[in-house]
Amino acid sequence: MNKTLLIILTTALMSMSFADNPIKVGDSVPDFEGIDDQGRSWKLSDHLRINYLVVYFYPAAFTGGCTTQACSYRDLNKELAMMNASVVGISGDEVNNLSLFKKEHNLNFTLLSDKDGVIAKIFGVTVNNGGTNDTEIAGQKLQLTRGVTISRWTFVIDGNGKLIYRDNNVNASTDSQTILEFIKTHEQRKTCR
Repeated sequence: MNKTLLIILTTALMSMSFADNPIKVGDSVPDFEGIDDQGRSWKLSDHLRINYLVVYFYPAAFTGGCTTQACSYRDLNKELAMMNASVVGISGDEVNNLSLFKKEHNLNFTLLSDKDGVIAKIFGVTVNNGGTNDTEIAGQKLQLTRGVTISRWTFVIDGNGKLIYRDNNVNASTDSQTILEFIKTHEQRKTCR
Protein backbone atom coordinates (compact mmCIF):
# COMPACT_ATOMS: atom_id res chain seq x y z
CA MET A 1 0.00 0.00 0.00
CA ASN A 2 1.52 3.34 -0.94
CA LYS A 3 2.32 5.88 1.77
CA THR A 4 -0.17 8.52 0.53
CA LEU A 5 -3.06 6.05 0.64
CA LEU A 6 -2.02 4.87 4.10
CA ILE A 7 -1.97 8.47 5.38
CA ILE A 8 -5.42 9.14 3.93
CA LEU A 9 -6.88 5.95 5.45
CA THR A 10 -5.33 6.57 8.88
CA THR A 11 -6.55 10.16 8.99
CA ALA A 12 -9.99 9.09 7.73
CA LEU A 13 -10.35 6.55 10.54
CA MET A 14 -9.33 9.18 13.10
CA SER A 15 -11.78 11.71 11.69
CA MET A 16 -14.65 9.23 11.90
CA SER A 17 -14.17 8.98 15.64
CA PHE A 18 -14.17 12.78 15.97
CA ALA A 19 -17.00 13.54 13.53
CA ASP A 20 -19.67 13.55 16.24
CA ASN A 21 -17.39 14.84 18.99
CA PRO A 22 -14.83 17.32 17.59
CA ILE A 23 -11.97 18.52 19.75
CA LYS A 24 -12.55 21.50 22.00
CA VAL A 25 -10.27 24.13 23.52
CA GLY A 26 -8.26 22.36 26.23
CA ASP A 27 -8.34 18.98 24.45
CA SER A 28 -5.28 17.20 23.07
CA VAL A 29 -5.20 17.27 19.29
CA PRO A 30 -4.82 13.83 17.70
CA ASP A 31 -1.64 13.27 15.71
CA PHE A 32 -3.12 13.75 12.24
CA GLU A 33 -1.27 13.44 8.93
CA GLY A 34 -1.68 15.06 5.55
CA ILE A 35 0.06 15.69 2.25
CA ASP A 36 1.81 19.05 1.91
CA ASP A 37 2.15 21.40 -1.06
CA GLN A 38 5.25 19.48 -2.21
CA GLY A 39 3.51 16.09 -2.13
CA ARG A 40 5.31 15.02 1.06
CA SER A 41 3.85 13.49 4.20
CA TRP A 42 3.24 16.03 7.00
CA LYS A 43 2.54 14.83 10.55
CA LEU A 44 1.42 17.04 13.45
CA SER A 45 3.81 15.50 15.99
CA ASP A 46 6.78 16.44 13.79
CA HIS A 47 5.81 20.12 14.04
CA LEU A 48 5.25 20.61 17.78
CA ARG A 49 8.83 21.61 18.58
CA ILE A 50 7.54 25.18 18.77
CA ASN A 51 5.36 27.05 21.24
CA TYR A 52 2.43 27.53 18.85
CA LEU A 53 1.13 25.98 15.67
CA VAL A 54 -1.52 28.01 13.85
CA VAL A 55 -3.80 25.75 11.83
CA TYR A 56 -6.15 27.62 9.54
CA PHE A 57 -8.71 26.07 7.23
CA TYR A 58 -9.82 27.94 4.09
CA PRO A 59 -12.24 27.20 1.24
CA ALA A 60 -10.12 27.34 -1.94
CA ALA A 61 -6.76 28.47 -3.29
CA PHE A 62 -6.75 31.45 -5.67
CA THR A 63 -10.06 32.89 -4.46
CA GLY A 64 -10.33 36.43 -3.10
CA GLY A 65 -10.66 35.94 0.65
CA CYS A 66 -8.37 32.93 0.72
CA THR A 67 -5.63 34.79 -1.12
CA THR A 68 -6.00 37.79 1.22
CA GLN A 69 -5.78 35.52 4.27
CA ALA A 70 -2.77 33.57 2.98
CA CYS A 71 -0.87 36.73 2.02
CA SER A 72 -1.53 38.28 5.43
CA TYR A 73 -0.07 35.19 7.12
CA ARG A 74 2.89 35.45 4.73
CA ASP A 75 3.40 39.10 5.65
CA LEU A 76 3.23 38.42 9.42
CA ASN A 77 5.30 35.23 9.27
CA LYS A 78 8.41 36.91 10.70
CA GLU A 79 6.49 38.33 13.69
CA LEU A 80 4.84 34.96 14.32
CA ALA A 81 8.22 33.21 14.12
CA MET A 82 9.56 35.65 16.74
CA MET A 83 6.79 34.32 19.02
CA ASN A 84 7.97 30.76 18.20
CA ALA A 85 4.84 30.12 16.14
CA SER A 86 4.46 28.53 12.74
CA VAL A 87 1.52 28.33 10.36
CA VAL A 88 -0.12 25.62 8.28
CA GLY A 89 -3.04 26.32 5.93
CA ILE A 90 -5.44 23.51 5.03
CA SER A 91 -7.95 23.32 2.17
CA GLY A 92 -9.66 20.73 0.00
CA ASP A 93 -7.44 21.65 -2.95
CA GLU A 94 -5.34 19.12 -4.82
CA VAL A 95 -1.59 19.21 -4.03
CA ASN A 96 -0.82 20.74 -7.44
CA ASN A 97 -3.20 23.66 -6.75
CA LEU A 98 -1.45 24.29 -3.43
CA SER A 99 1.98 24.21 -5.05
CA LEU A 100 0.86 26.77 -7.66
CA PHE A 101 -0.83 28.93 -4.99
CA LYS A 102 2.27 28.92 -2.79
CA LYS A 103 4.57 29.81 -5.69
CA GLU A 104 2.32 32.48 -7.19
CA HIS A 105 1.96 34.35 -3.88
CA ASN A 106 5.41 33.59 -2.39
CA LEU A 107 3.84 31.92 0.63
CA ASN A 108 6.40 31.11 3.33
CA PHE A 109 4.48 28.44 5.25
CA THR A 110 3.12 24.95 4.62
CA LEU A 111 -0.18 24.21 2.89
CA LEU A 112 -1.89 20.83 3.34
CA SER A 113 -4.31 19.12 1.00
CA ASP A 114 -7.42 17.77 2.75
CA LYS A 115 -9.30 16.83 -0.41
CA ASP A 116 -11.60 14.43 1.47
CA GLY A 117 -12.15 16.74 4.45
CA VAL A 118 -10.90 14.19 6.99
CA ILE A 119 -8.61 16.60 8.86
CA ALA A 120 -11.31 19.27 8.94
CA LYS A 121 -13.72 16.79 10.53
CA ILE A 122 -11.26 16.11 13.38
CA PHE A 123 -11.54 19.81 14.24
CA GLY A 124 -15.31 19.93 13.64
CA VAL A 125 -14.92 22.29 10.67
CA THR A 126 -17.86 22.34 8.27
CA VAL A 127 -17.13 20.57 4.98
CA ASN A 128 -19.20 21.00 1.80
CA ASN A 129 -19.03 19.66 -1.74
CA GLY A 130 -15.92 20.42 -3.79
CA GLY A 131 -15.81 22.58 -6.84
CA THR A 132 -13.71 24.33 -9.41
CA ASN A 133 -12.42 27.82 -9.87
CA ASP A 134 -10.76 29.45 -12.83
CA THR A 135 -7.54 31.39 -12.46
CA GLU A 136 -4.81 32.77 -14.65
CA ILE A 137 -1.17 32.19 -13.80
CA ALA A 138 1.62 33.61 -15.97
CA GLY A 139 -0.84 34.20 -18.82
CA GLN A 140 -2.13 30.63 -18.70
CA LYS A 141 -5.79 29.99 -17.86
CA LEU A 142 -6.28 27.10 -15.48
CA GLN A 143 -9.30 25.39 -13.98
CA LEU A 144 -8.47 24.18 -10.47
CA THR A 145 -10.51 21.52 -8.70
CA ARG A 146 -10.90 20.68 -5.04
CA GLY A 147 -12.36 17.56 -3.49
CA VAL A 148 -14.27 19.46 -0.80
CA THR A 149 -14.86 23.05 0.21
CA ILE A 150 -13.83 23.60 3.83
CA SER A 151 -15.18 26.49 5.92
CA ARG A 152 -12.82 29.23 7.12
CA TRP A 153 -11.88 28.40 10.74
CA THR A 154 -8.64 28.98 12.66
CA PHE A 155 -7.06 27.08 15.56
CA VAL A 156 -3.92 27.38 17.67
CA ILE A 157 -2.20 24.34 19.15
CA ASP A 158 0.44 24.73 21.86
CA GLY A 159 3.76 22.88 21.96
CA ASN A 160 2.20 20.17 24.14
CA GLY A 161 -0.40 19.37 21.48
CA LYS A 162 -3.30 21.06 23.33
CA LEU A 163 -5.87 23.14 21.50
CA ILE A 164 -5.74 26.63 23.03
CA TYR A 165 -7.71 28.72 20.49
CA ARG A 166 -10.64 28.19 18.16
CA ASP A 167 -12.40 30.68 15.87
CA ASN A 168 -15.21 29.55 13.61
CA ASN A 169 -16.15 33.10 12.59
CA VAL A 170 -12.91 34.15 10.89
CA ASN A 171 -12.41 37.44 9.04
CA ALA A 172 -10.00 36.59 6.20
CA SER A 173 -8.33 39.99 6.12
CA THR A 174 -7.69 40.30 9.88
CA ASP A 175 -7.20 36.65 10.90
CA SER A 176 -3.40 36.69 11.03
CA GLN A 177 -3.33 39.89 13.10
CA THR A 178 -5.96 38.46 15.48
CA ILE A 179 -3.83 35.34 15.92
CA LEU A 180 -0.65 37.34 16.50
CA GLU A 181 -2.42 39.37 19.22
CA PHE A 182 -3.81 36.19 20.80
CA ILE A 183 -0.33 34.64 20.95
CA LYS A 184 1.18 37.83 22.43
CA THR A 185 -1.52 37.90 25.11
CA HIS A 186 -1.07 34.19 25.80
CA GLU A 187 2.69 34.70 26.23
CA GLN A 188 2.12 37.59 28.64
CA ARG A 189 -0.23 35.45 30.74
CA LYS A 190 2.37 32.66 30.87
CA THR A 191 5.04 35.03 32.19
CA CYS A 192 2.68 36.42 34.86
CA ARG A 193 2.07 32.98 36.41
